[in-house]
Amino acid sequence: MAEVEHTEPEVSGPTARRIILGAQLRRLRERAGVARSDAAWSIRGSDSKMSRLEAGKVGFKERDVADLLTMYGITEDSERELLLGMTRRSNEPGWWQPYGDVLPDWFEDYVGLETSASRIQTYELMFVPGLLQTEDYARAIITSGHPDRATPDDERRLAVRMRRQQKLGRRDSPTVWAILDESVLHRPIGGPSVLVGQIERLLEVAALPNVVVQVLPFALSGYAAESTFSILRFAEPELPDLVYQEHLTHATYLDKRPEVETYSRVMDRVAVDALTPDETRQYLTKLAAER
Repeated sequence: MAEVEHTEPEVSGPTARRIILGAQLRRLRERAGVARSDAAWSIRGSDSKMSRLEAGKVGFKERDVADLLTMYGITEDSERELLLGMTRRSNEPGWWQPYGDVLPDWFEDYVGLETSASRIQTYELMFVPGLLQTEDYARAIITSGHPDRATPDDERRLAVRMRRQQKLGRRDSPTVWAILDESVLHRPIGGPSVLVGQIERLLEVAALPNVVVQVLPFALSGYAAESTFSILRFAEPELPDLVYQEHLTHATYLDKRPEVETYSRVMDRVAVDALTPDETRQYLTKLAAER
């Protein structure tokens, strides 16, 4: 009989739980020698539906998981309840879901994964990363430079951005490593006073033990990376490292190992080219004083 883990991995969000549950069900199916198409038929679905379930891209019905466990030979009550309990928890709403009407689906996925990441690396060419933005700076971006015209929906999008930052100072906070192109710090988002406040905020977060901030100087800008991207890494082996690239109308998620390794090498190169964390703090302090 196939075996399942007797403890559920400690993850903080339903998006990660879905991925882990899907990976466990795929392993159980493969151990049982069941074809994916046959598993799909047993839950009255298609092969493509089964593929999405095992990838954790869609929610699970408890009845479907129960039927699959029976098909895979999982009959012990304790083993079944572990996975059925995980199914129920994977369907619990994340804190961001009440804001679903103002967030695109592809960004909801990112917030769900970011919530469970143990390490977040980001390289930015245009703006300070959302996790490190002040409220005024974020409002200026969300309103396209017209914070005085912020709509109720704009304020709700801002609330999501601020809520994402709450984890930074907690014990279970991820490591955040942000590398900013120097041009970011000379782009007067929100006006001079807002930019100064943002630079001061960067100095504050850079003092946290789990946050690293580096500035890539103009002289070396553009050589190692041609676009903004983030790399999310997870403590759970079932969750693959991901590269995230955001566009105007969609986002790209890359999880194939060669792709992630390529971006990891680029991030390493950018980190070497950038000012060290200590040099960055000196630079930010001087920049704030001059404005």
